[in-house]
Amino acid sequence: MKKLAVCFTKNGVSVIEALNRACEKQGITPAKAYVSGSIEELPAGFERVGTSLTDWAEEVFLPGHALIFVGAVGIAVRAVGHLAKDKLSDCPVVVIDDRAAFVIPILSGHAGGGNKLAMVLSKLLGAIPVITTSTDVNDAFSVDSFAAEHGLAIANREGIKQVSVKALEAKKITLSIKDYPPKQKVDVIVADQTDAEYSLLLSPKPYTVGIGMKRDKDPDSVDAYFTKTLQKLGISIREVYAICTIDVKEDEPAVCMLRDRYRIPVLSFDAKLLEKAEGTFTASEFVKQSVGVDNVCERAAILGAGAGAELVMKKTGMDGMTLAIAKRSGY
Repeated sequence: MKKLAVCFTKNGVSVIEALNRACEKQGITPAKAYVSGSIEELPAGFERVGTSLTDWAEEVFLPGHALIFVGAVGIAVRAVGHLAKDKLSDCPVVVIDDRAAFVIPILSGHAGGGNKLAMVLSKLLGAIPVITTSTDVNDAFSVDSFAAEHGLAIANREGIKQVSVKALEAKKITLSIKDYPPKQKVDVIVADQTDAEYSLLLSPKPYTVGIGMKRDKDPDSVDAYFTKTLQKLGISIREVYAICTIDVKEDEPAVCMLRDRYRIPVLSFDAKLLEKAEGTFTASEFVKQSVGVDNVCERAAILGAGAGAELVMKKTGMDGMTLAIAKRSGY
């Protein structure tokens, strides 16, 4: 996920700087750094929040983003409270005090990975993670964390509570997958669809969509091409794990619109990393001269899908747009 960190004091600046140094040392992408409030001189590597912290939060509270507030919990709550809509789609929000003593996930701890992020940040800073979700503090099975970690979509959200209650009561949780149909009702079943009885259905998200385009393409045109392509292949939006592209295109209006409209994370890679993708790809000298690598959509789809992935649709294009689709290994 893309980390965005904002602070309000000089101590907060120091915390973000220390965090980013630790990230770089461990090979982790640093957080994009912002300052808000009365800090007069803009620190090197930081951007200033615009008109208000609330406006900034509204702009960056997006799929694939993680917000890190270095300051009081109350500041973060006031900034993002009105944006919190759904535990399955809210982006994770973590608070670090400006002495880096505590790291507190306050939103989307499970499905968004906030708790896991807090654990990583606390280790990098030598801070104490403050985790408050019941399944974690009771060392019980968390089904929404399980779904997030395995790239599964939760088909019936009401089942989360049923499974979590059993876990907190230390009762056995039963799980089945489609290839092994259960003979009786189970707590969790992993399948595209099923006639079996269950409390919670988790559906795989096997596909990544690689995308490339000319600058400033009309978002609605890109959306129409994107959805039509998926429909032709019989792939639903819910089965898309991520939209993948080159880093210089991640802020294109069309890419941002797809991310926001369908709540699908965007994974971006620089040209050097795209070159390292394994496989045979449709090369274009024009694309290489433009962005530094001979193919964007196929390479990005493969990298986003991870080790063992394969292309199920090679590069196709129309009117300055290109798409490719990869399937993740094991699906």
